[in-house]
Amino acid sequence: MGISGMAAAAEPVDLDMVNRIRQEAFHRSQVMETFSQLTETIGPRLTNSPQMARANAWTRGKFTEWGLANVHDEAFDDFGRGWEFSNASVEMLSPRALPLHALPKAWTPGTPGPVEGEAMRVTIKAIGDLDQYKGKLAGKILLLDEAREYKRGSEPDSERHDDTGLAELQTFAVPKDQTKDRAKRIKEFGERRALAKATNAFFAAEGALAALSISGWDNGIIRVGGGGSRKAGEPIGVPELAMAAEHYNPLVRAVERKQPVRLRVDVQARFTDEADQPGYNTLAEIPGHGAKAGEIVMLGAHMDSWHAGTGAADNAAGVAVMMEAMRILKAVGARPHRTIRVALWSGEEQGLIGSQAYVARHFAAYPEPTDPAQKALPASLRESTGALQKTRDYDRFSAYFNMDNGSGRFRGIHAQENLAAMPIFEAWLAPFHDVGATTVASRNTGSTDHVSFDRVGLPGFQFIQDRLDYFSNVHHSNLDTWDHIEPEDLKQAAAIVASFAYHAAMRDERLPRKPLLEN
Repeated sequence: MGISGMAAAAEPVDLDMVNRIRQEAFHRSQVMETFSQLTETIGPRLTNSPQMARANAWTRGKFTEWGLANVHDEAFDDFGRGWEFSNASVEMLSPRALPLHALPKAWTPGTPGPVEGEAMRVTIKAIGDLDQYKGKLAGKILLLDEAREYKRGSEPDSERHDDTGLAELQTFAVPKDQTKDRAKRIKEFGERRALAKATNAFFAAEGALAALSISGWDNGIIRVGGGGSRKAGEPIGVPELAMAAEHYNPLVRAVERKQPVRLRVDVQARFTDEADQPGYNTLAEIPGHGAKAGEIVMLGAHMDSWHAGTGAADNAAGVAVMMEAMRILKAVGARPHRTIRVALWSGEEQGLIGSQAYVARHFAAYPEPTDPAQKALPASLRESTGALQKTRDYDRFSAYFNMDNGSGRFRGIHAQENLAAMPIFEAWLAPFHDVGATTVASRNTGSTDHVSFDRVGLPGFQFIQDRLDYFSNVHHSNLDTWDHIEPEDLKQAAAIVASFAYHAAMRDERLPRKPLLEN
């Protein structure tokens, strides 16, 4: 037996509790009832939208019903205005009549009823490009992108990890120097932000009726995020929609051959607030018992989504699993030593805003920059502002476990370069080898809420999941719906999360921490 195997064997695992968790998770599951309520009753949950407020209220109610403690919403400052849309249509009127498939970008305005205008292709890659269109856009519907050649798929739409893929996850790529790349990303971020503001203001001032862009994916899938601005007082531009590639491309080809194209656009969308509002995370907990009750184990997922589908894989799946894990622990009568706290985040899609604010308030943060240019940057791009400032709960924190890669089955966990945690996770996974969870990978994974913890030196982890069709059909698209979910995978994930949270809460020691890399 290797060193890792011996360490894993020495890590205690409460198999009686694991068995109770599995029985509850696999035979008395409520995960799909929770999931269905979030997706097919409440629907998409754009941060600060009325539907997000409904989700906050409904999840609070379920936590209370299940007997969890300290159930509440916690605000984070000035996210921006709420927005919603109820209908959108685009029609080609000439050279022939045809309905076109498109959806509005969040935080862009609606139309004052149906508007009709001639399609016009524009190319704007820098602020200087705007000058050439001065006085030419009034009454036009703008095509913002070039036509894109269709590329036939060479890989399956949906996939699960095989043994080869899981073995590849065990390799660690030594990172390259990021200094030049960071400078480039800062420059590009600033340029994109300035161009968006200038373009929004210009289109509105020039009297354009609407703007269309091409979906990032083919095969009729509409992939859409934000546009305009969620911040009160910033220019929001004109109604802007993402259109299915196969409907967008013919418009560009017709315009390029000088054939007049007339369109009708009708978007019913509105801002639900006049001024910027705080966003809200929803939290609840199972209190700890005994000397370690003041210490904390957390699990969580982001509840906000984009608006094209129902936010099913991204991320009602994660929310349902984390809620189910808490329900399971209550149902089996768990009395953890440490407090187990669940967080349902908001603002993740706009840059981990909710989880980042929570970590800063409760655990640690780097000093806020005073330079306005630095304040405008995402936290990941800011320069060092001094030593990490820790709260008293920083040393009471044990671990955070996150889910946010669709509904695919758990195959293991990313250790986030925390080598000392790996044998612990191997021991905790052993009772779940028979349901496919076998792998502990040393490598990092990013782009979701565990990063808010990892960034300040707290153990934050994301599970390894089967991809299914998350990154081929579903992610941020109109296909992010109930039908792309695997119920048995969610049951398996909930059992593993409940077991990991319980064992983290019962260990004699907190989970080990890797060295903190100061900014």
